[in-house]
Amino acid sequence: MLVYFGDGASSEGDVSEAFTFASSYRTPQVFFLQNNHWAISVPVQRQSRSPLYLRGTGFGIPSLQIDGNDVLASYAVTSAALDAARGGGGPQFIEALTYRMGAHTSSDDPSKYREPEELAYWGARDPIARYEAYLRRLGVGDDFFAEVATEAEDLAADVRARTLALQDPPSAEIFAHVYSDPHPLVEQQAAWLAAYESSLEVVG
Repeated sequence: MLVYFGDGASSEGDVSEAFTFASSYRTPQVFFLQNNHWAISVPVQRQSRSPLYLRGTGFGIPSLQIDGNDVLASYAVTSAALDAARGGGGPQFIEALTYRMGAHTSSDDPSKYREPEELAYWGARDPIARYEAYLRRLGVGDDFFAEVATEAEDLAADVRARTLALQDPPSAEIFAHVYSDPHPLVEQQAAWLAAYESSLEVVG
């Protein structure tokens, strides 16, 4: 199992609890921390006084820090960690150093809390541009990249169209898969929500 989370999430108690459980039961999973240096507007330096990958070692989990903008390194290290976890080595932890180039949300203005020089520094280390440069050094030509760009645009357009066409699921779905067997508290909550929604229906 591969679990992705960010540097901001690493400050939540749930992460420490997951580390404790995984280490205790030697679960076959890889924790992959995408450290993009900003938890909304809070820099990672304020979140942690030491590198985040060291947190895993405190729980007895083999941990590594990698260049998350290096596509080949990220793939190789993740593959090795998955092999180790699946082979009985217990949980593994990877901290991938990367950067959030854009805003955290549509209401976020990152220009208020980070400098243009920082953005330029990381922009020059864009993983897609780096991998393209690597492939070009191997002799891959323009036709290939044009084909990839077209395929990516088509895929993005298809995802957007399918997303916009999605219908809202019924509210009861919230409770359908909380437990494998019926649970009285969940059933009580589902009944309350159904009654509440019925009270909001407009009678015309």
